[in-house]
Amino acid sequence: MPRYEFRCRACGATFEVSRPMSEAGQPAACPEGHADTVKLLSTVAVTGRGGGAPSAPSGGGGGGCCGGSCGC
Repeated sequence: MPRYEFRCRACGATFEVSRPMSEAGQPAACPEGHADTVKLLSTVAVTGRGGGAPSAPSGGGGGGCCGGSCGC
């Protein structure tokens, strides 16, 4: 079940709520009893199979406006 993070506007506490995706937009009360909460935007890390180190991008070296190979 997904977890959603909320912050209480009254006391500033952050807390998580586990609920089905169909209820993701529903309000959540603060553990301290306050009703004025806001759902925080969460980032999700998505990884592929293999679990190895991330691969370096291909196609040139150094950087710069065109990959660094022209010396600009």
